[in-house]
Formats: sequence, structure tokens, C-alpha cells
Amino acid sequence: MNASIGLQEIPMAPEPDQKPRKRVLPFNADPAVGYRTAATSPGGLRGLAELSVQTRQAQRLVLGRAATEDRPAITGLVRFGMLVRHLWDAGADDDPYADEYLLRILESLEQGREELAAMEQDVERLLQGIQGVDIAVAESQKPVRIPLQFANPYGYMGAYLISDYDRFARAVLTARHVGLLDRDTSERLFHKGGRLVRRAFAATQGYKYCAVTRDDMAANNARAREAVAAMGDLPQPVLTGELRPRIAPEVRRRAANGGAGNARPESQKSERPGDDDPITPDFDEDEGS
Repeated sequence: MNASIGLQEIPMAPEPDQKPRKRVLPFNADPAVGYRTAATSPGGLRGLAELSVQTRQAQRLVLGRAATEDRPAITGLVRFGMLVRHLWDAGADDDPYADEYLLRILESLEQGREELAAMEQDVERLLQGIQGVDIAVAESQKPVRIPLQFANPYGYMGAYLISDYDRFARAVLTARHVGLLDRDTSERLFHKGGRLVRRAFAATQGYKYCAVTRDDMAANNARAREAVAAMGDLPQPVLTGELRPRIAPEVRRRAANGGAGNARPESQKSERPGDDDPITPDFDEDEGS
């Protein structure tokens, strides 16, 4: 009889110089973490924000105006959000012209908010200057709530500017109602404040997408020459990347052959939206990292 029948095979002990196999987990996680825990990632973030509009003057700045035969179009908040998304995506691809336009837009947005705040303070002093009479700024009984779903910070910053203008307009309308401002003066204030908003939104005009990068500009290739012909020369600090907007997308690295060095999968690549595309509410997956 064979004495080995019914006996279990005993595993061989590892050779003395053979090291145990190291566990490799996603994201280089600690080997103490379970594989499922390391491999499962949270879904994309979605935020909820609304712009409350209480005056028709501010509502018109949200809607903008379509062009007609005798009047040009006016860029409103919705169109502004679409246009600035193009610039944000181009800036992530290292387009120096996109950075230049974002610098202009940022300056116009911040300057607009500063000037509107000063104008509102002037009207508030009028309202508070009547001794013995307390005047509260009027509020809408049914404000319009507009959901904000922008793919980058500049759309929201445009909404902040309109919110400032809406508050200013309420103060002006209140002062006119109680006899502290005449109609002509109030209309001039509306126009002056609205011009600050329209100027910021119009700062997107003139940009032409040429798929150019700083590497193209340094090489002075055909794309670079096309961009210069379309939009002119750039300041040297912007051209080199030394000067970028303080709120700007992270530049995606590019490989030497001109492709993206850390290119996303095709399904994740951002596309330049058309005018009819919705503004995505998803947060940037790299934001805050």
C-alpha cells in the first residue's frame, strides 16, 4: 500500500532569500487598507447655489439682450458663463491668450464690485440722513431665484456682481420712492451701475480660439502666428506664464510631441461647448487639490 494516500500536501516554506510579495493598492494606499476600500472612489461633487434677484433692472443683466437690426446684443450672465468657460478650458491647455482675457475679466469684475459698493454707500447715506425717520431699503415680495450651475469660478463671480447691482438698485428705487432722488438722477445711477456689469461681461469679447499654447508661441509656429494675427501681441509676463490670474485653472502638462503629458481618458476630456450646451454643475475634479 502506498503510504502517501490520504495525506495532504504540505506547502513548501519560502526560501530564506525569497521576500514576501508586496501588496500594491490603488493610489499607493497603505497595505493595511482593504483592496475594495482603496479602489472605490467618491462620485463627482455637485453644488447648489441660487441668485436671488429683486429688481427688473438686475434681471435684465442676467438675461442679456439678443441682437436686432438696429441694436447690438448685450452679454448677460448666462452668456457670460458660457463664454468664460471657453476661456477656462483654453487656459488649462496653456493658452496664454486665455490667461490674458481672464486677467482682464477678473480686473473688471473686481473693479465693478468696488465701484458699486461705493455708489451704494452714497445712496445709503441719503436714506439714513433724515433725522427722526427710519427708512428701510425696499425688498421684493416675490424675488426671482435663478439656479447657478457654472463650471468655473468666474460664472459665480459674475453672479456676485449682479447681486451687488441688485442691492444697489433697491436702494436707488427706495430713495426715489421717498423723494430723496428725482427720476432723472435715479436713471443716471441705474445706467452707471449697469455699465459696470456690462463692461465686465463684455471683457470676454475679442477672444478667438486658436488652440495655441505657450510652447507654440516660443516656437513661433503657424498656430502662434495665427493667434498673433487674430488677437495681437501679449505682454511678456503673460506670454512666459510668469503672470497668470490669481484665479486660474491648473495647466495640464504637455508631452514633447505636443500631446497632453497627463492626458485624460477620452470620456473625461473637456470639450468646448456650443452656445446651446448647458453649463455643467459638476465641480472641477482637481479643484482644491
